[in-house]
Formats: sequence, structure tokens, C-alpha cells
Amino acid sequence: MKKLSLIAMMAIAALSFQACKGGGKSGSTDSTGAVKDTADSVNKVKDTTTTGVTGIAVDKDDAKFATSAANGGMAEVAVGELASQKAINAKVKEFAAMMVTDHGKANAELMEIAKKKNITLPTEPDTDHQKMKADLAAKSASDFDKAYVDAMVDGHKKTISMFEDFVKNGKDADLKAFAEKTLPTIKGHLAEIEAIKKGMK
Repeated sequence: MKKLSLIAMMAIAALSFQACKGGGKSGSTDSTGAVKDTADSVNKVKDTTTTGVTGIAVDKDDAKFATSAANGGMAEVAVGELASQKAINAKVKEFAAMMVTDHGKANAELMEIAKKKNITLPTEPDTDHQKMKADLAAKSASDFDKAYVDAMVDGHKKTISMFEDFVKNGKDADLKAFAEKTLPTIKGHLAEIEAIKKGMK
């Protein structure tokens, strides 16, 4: 019975993920949307010695990196879409559009790896990231740009640290290659947003 409910849960997550991948840019969520904690819980009970429906082809820490990277990447896209519409500063708007493009591409690459390894990824950003987006959305037009830029500087510093740690300590070759390939882009984002922040003072 436990095995059956796990398979059903994974099927729902997979369907939600496909809907999220192909669906529009709406920020709405539904009852089947899985966040990071749910994905981590599903991955935790998978057998690491086998692959297929019940098995997972990576170490638990590697799976956690994948869920964290997916969570952050989806949040970057969601907040980037908001900033593309709401930002006043032209450079901030350009940066936001770049976030949607670059993180959207990285998310798709990570999704392909996860599919091969049978890693369940979140289908929407976690509560903290959703709250951050809601807080930004509530900002007045004049306050939005600074708040978004500050969030991007902070977020990219944390993401760089997470990716660098995984490049050193991760075990799965495909996930490590993804982290190594993506890291220079994230560092480029940080340099760019820091330059924008400096220019806004």
C-alpha cells in the first residue's frame, strides 16, 4: 500500500511538473503543486540502490541539491517575470528579463537530469520565495526596484555558495557538471546586479 501511494504521489508530482513546464506564466498554485519540502520527502523514501519507479539514482544529498537548485531557479523566473512588468529602471527590467531566460534554461536542463535519475523536483517555489514575491508585488513602484535589486544580490550570493559547495562535495557526475556549467552564469548575474545597485545610489 505504501508503495502504491508513493507511486501515486510521484505521478501527481510528475503531472504537476509537466503542467508547470508547459503552462503559462501564471503565479497561481493548486492543491497538487509540490514545494521543496514535499519533493525532499518523496526523494528521501526512494531506494538509492535501484532505479526506476521506486528507486533513485543519486545520493540523498545530491537529490537535496537538485531540489534546492530547482526551488531557487523557479523563484528567479517568477520574481523576474514580476520585475519585468513592475520595474521602472530600464537596467533592472533588462536584468529581470535575463533572469527569466537564463534560469528558465537552467531549470529545463535540471529537469532533464532529474527525469533520468528519478529525482522528484518541486513544481513551484517554496513558501519563503512565494512570500518574497508577494512582498515585492506589494511594493510601490518607487520602492520596487531597490527591493528587487537587494533581493537579487542576496539571493545570488547564497546560490553561488550552494553551487560552489556542491561542485566540491557533490557525488553525481551529471549534477556536478550542471553545477559547474551554471556557476559562471550565476556569478555573472551577481556582478551585473551589483553594478546596477551601485549605479542606483
